[in-house]
Amino acid sequence: MRSWRRFLPVPRSLLGRMLLLTLLVVLLAQALSSVIWLSQLRASQMEGLLTSARSLAHSMAASVSYFRSLPLGYRPLVLDQLRSMGGTRFFVSLNDKPLQMRVLPPTPRKRAVLNAVDEVLRERLGKSVDLSAQFVSPDDLRIFNSGLKLDELPRSWAHYALSLEPVNPPVLVTQIQIAPNEWLYLASLMPEPYVSLEDQGLPAQQLWFILLTSSFLLLFIGILVHWQSRPLKRLAVAAREMSLGATVEPLAEAGGSEVVEVSRAFNSMRESISRYLSERSQLFSAISHDLRTPITRLRLRVELLEDENLQAKFGRDLDELELLVKGALQCVKDTDIHENIEQVDLNYLLHGLIEPYLGGGRVTLEGEAQASYPGKPLALRRCIGNLVDNALKYGQRAHLHIEDNAEAFVLHVDDEGPGVPEQRLEQVFEPYFRLSGQQQGYGLGLGIARNLAHSHGGELSLRNLREGGLRVTLWLPRHAG
Repeated sequence: MRSWRRFLPVPRSLLGRMLLLTLLVVLLAQALSSVIWLSQLRASQMEGLLTSARSLAHSMAASVSYFRSLPLGYRPLVLDQLRSMGGTRFFVSLNDKPLQMRVLPPTPRKRAVLNAVDEVLRERLGKSVDLSAQFVSPDDLRIFNSGLKLDELPRSWAHYALSLEPVNPPVLVTQIQIAPNEWLYLASLMPEPYVSLEDQGLPAQQLWFILLTSSFLLLFIGILVHWQSRPLKRLAVAAREMSLGATVEPLAEAGGSEVVEVSRAFNSMRESISRYLSERSQLFSAISHDLRTPITRLRLRVELLEDENLQAKFGRDLDELELLVKGALQCVKDTDIHENIEQVDLNYLLHGLIEPYLGGGRVTLEGEAQASYPGKPLALRRCIGNLVDNALKYGQRAHLHIEDNAEAFVLHVDDEGPGVPEQRLEQVFEPYFRLSGQQQGYGLGLGIARNLAHSHGGELSLRNLREGGLRVTLWLPRHAG
């Protein structure tokens, strides 16, 4: 699949693919029909060419019979009268031997004409007649025994029958022996439209027809696909905005029946997701309110216990329970950020985050974003801020490196810590997971950062560096996906 794509790049857009497919189909259909039409045309032309060649050969045979019937003394006189009159179909002369001239290379049409002329002449004049038929270029044509060229003759003698300027088609020269030491020389052009005798390709009119029909068809297909794909583009924009948490209005159910079904399904999904997010927010607010009261009440009761050991055990359990509740609420609060999507200046955002640490050299930054990024400013600030805080907390220093192009914005955050065991690289994203029990915090920073990256259609990954330390890579796509 990939091999032919290297030779024929496939467009990514639906419009480009439809136009490419239509163009290939049109060219294939036009090429097939043109080949069939051209083969039929050439067959018809060959039939007409052979008919014209046989007719010309019959005229030659009649001329030979006429000169044979003349007394020897009258033949030169008749030839002089023919030359003086002009306008004859053949240029005729009498020579004492066949003239030698440079023959044109044979082509299928020339060979067919020569075979037809030879067949008719031998049929009319006898099988044993000595004759030769050949095609000669006008520049190489020789007329009399002296070998005169065509340009050396008076124009009234031969140019009418043998010249068709500026085409200069090949001349059919037939030399027939009519008596000992007497050869009748007949030179003529093939009649229209068989003058050139060359196999021609598609006529210019046919090529223009193919070009115009293909252009109009591509134009109409392009308009149709563009018209039908507009609802899909609106759907893609709405899906991206909804993935970022923005408020999305219901899509207009327009276009083809399939597009209407997709828009209807998207609107239904949008309502379900909005209802679920609203119910989840209400649920966690209720949990936050309802759990704080019993926890506070239990702490008061624990203070009344006389057994200090039992009091300490209950206190630890209540601290862990309160930690879990606060962590869950913080996770929901940090990931459920309701912001409008806007163009975010990532360079400004990053410099604002690392500015407090620049004095001590704990944070370095290399590279810069080439363009603004469409996203949620507060969510991106919290996502990148968690990565920097995590690197400083566990690796003492944070080294940021930016790679930006038209496809994606990539931020690498390297620390100088001990790294993470390979088998636990994915586990550290889980809520409340900490590599060491002595570590502070809820163990939610990387999980929240990954959720915020996912909400922008991106990804967060970890990799241990060979020289030591951990690399956290944030990948954010620049195109709607």
